[in-house]
Amino acid sequence: MKLLEEVLGRIKPSEEERRLVNKVTREVVDIAKAKIEKVESEVTLHLVGSIAKDTYLSGDHDIDLFLAFPLESSLEELRKRGLELAKAIGNNLENYEVAYAEHPYVRAIYKGFDIDIVPCYNVKSWKEVRTAVDRSILHTKWVIEHLNGRNDEVRLLKRFLKGANAYGSEVYVRGFSGYLTELLIIKYGSFLKLMENIEFLGKIKIIDLEGWLKKEPEIAYKTVEREGEKPLVVIDPVDPRRNVASALSWEKFGVFYFKAMEFKENPKLEFFFPSKKKIGDYKVLLREKGTNLIVILFPKPDLIDDVLIPQLERSAKGLEKSLKKEGFEVFDLNWGYKNKAFIMLEIDRIKRPRTKLKLGPEFLTNRALDFYGKNQKVWVRGKRLYSEKGVEEGVVEVIENLFAKNQVSLGKNIRESVKNADILINFVPRELEDEAYLFLSKEKWDIKA
Repeated sequence: MKLLEEVLGRIKPSEEERRLVNKVTREVVDIAKAKIEKVESEVTLHLVGSIAKDTYLSGDHDIDLFLAFPLESSLEELRKRGLELAKAIGNNLENYEVAYAEHPYVRAIYKGFDIDIVPCYNVKSWKEVRTAVDRSILHTKWVIEHLNGRNDEVRLLKRFLKGANAYGSEVYVRGFSGYLTELLIIKYGSFLKLMENIEFLGKIKIIDLEGWLKKEPEIAYKTVEREGEKPLVVIDPVDPRRNVASALSWEKFGVFYFKAMEFKENPKLEFFFPSKKKIGDYKVLLREKGTNLIVILFPKPDLIDDVLIPQLERSAKGLEKSLKKEGFEVFDLNWGYKNKAFIMLEIDRIKRPRTKLKLGPEFLTNRALDFYGKNQKVWVRGKRLYSEKGVEEGVVEVIENLFAKNQVSLGKNIRESVKNADILINFVPRELEDEAYLFLSKEKWDIKA
């Protein structure tokens, strides 16, 4: 298809780019090997990820180095010695920082390339896997053995998913991982065949490329049963206990499904390289819709995205649940950060009617007749007069009371920040104006856009 050739012309690394990537990768590998031979000679170095598998996109040059320790090493040893070795390698690159996942690793920069240096165990099969990252070595080997020259098909699928904002398995994306895209191409043979089978993919739900359901039925069926509520169950070819698509959300699968269905009918370059979303005035949009915008705004906590974004989501959903209990209709939620962290809620109104009890004087006092005359409903309880009045209670007051009474489920690491946040009504700072418009207009998520 001519369209796909045009796309590949934009996303496939040129020969010049390949030479640069290969040169820098060799340099980094040589630096790492020299340090390993000097410090930890029993460690085996593995190049993994998209560069190793030659499925990377033009301009996307992440080098993933895994430091594989012998299985005899304890987990404590792996963490301590692995981090020391990774830092020693990082010292020979341009700069580095320590990052944290299941155990610490190093993120470095070298000649403009991002480099992850990750300690792991030198596993030969799934039965030896002891940490989450151990499988990466097996993943790379399996894909290289089974891809059979379909590298460009993977590139097309990755770019299609990026165009749909559905690429990446991070908790703040919940889309398709690079490994999952490779497995889908291996399963269906090409990008176009995957598009043709998109309806079937949604119905079969289970992909078992290595035949684990026959080879290890007890373990594999447990995986299927455990992951049954997920949009896809792709049993990891290197480990029957794992669903490769575990991180994939229904929302991102739905976006991919409809985009693929539409692409089948009308293939366009726009699917791979979508136009920038149109931005309008969020204040005009609020007037047109007749809804209201509440923004919880506070300084961005010093947390990595993998921690911060889920906690913002938890807090946003906690606010939604609590406000609904208080009688407010919450239409939609949004969360994230620019200069500051934010939670946005689109609600039906900013005030609600409430009835308050009015305590009057005893009916035999001088003030009793005045109270009696000023109020519509008046009754006597014992010697005292009572009445009631309707008042309007603002949503800010409601939220503040909910926070004060700990009646909102909030992310544990940002709880105090949210409670002390600024609460804005129908207004956002300039840096969030585009975000507010995209949120209120639904352009941010519109799968037909």
